Amino acid sequence: MKIRRATEADATSIALLGRVTFTETFGHLFKDKTDLLDYYNRTFAVEKLANSLQKNSNAYWLAHINGLPVGYAKLKLHSPSPFIDSKNVCQLQKIYVLKDFLSQKVGLALQTELLQKAQSDGFEHIWLSVLKENKRAIAFYEKNGFAFLGSHSFQIGAEHFEFHAMGKKLL
Repeated sequence: MKIRRATEADATSIALLGRVTFTETFGHLFKDKTDLLDYYNRTFAVEKLANSLQKNSNAYWLAHINGLPVGYAKLKLHSPSPFIDSKNVCQLQKIYVLKDFLSQKVGLALQTELLQKAQSDGFEHIWLSVLKENKRAIAFYEKNGFAFLGSHSFQIGAEHFEFHAMGKKLL
């Protein structure tokens, strides 16, 4: 496995990984597949991701196994949370790994890179949002020192989702 910082040139790979991994994990929750496709077009558009990769407030990593891109992670720097009383906060926005590679600890390797960056940049806290039904992800984050902070909702098309905010002290 190789993990490296992603660049604008990786936007297409990240867009494809985002669509496939989102479908693998959440696709079954959408009654109207048009809502899902609209979300993909807004969230995983190559141009949008290329712009996001250029921003100094974002850091991405890409994981490869045998030369294939199998997962990615995104850290949003200086991202306050309503659940943390500190301005020195960053957000783990995404760790997406293809289902066939979950057992190879790709998520852990991506998280390690992301946490090292957050700590080296001097952030005091990191937080994330995870779908409350995503027990596998919640267990992963709990195992890695994240704790429940609160709940919030999010809507995609006609679907309403409940999320848990989780956080961890870094310094």
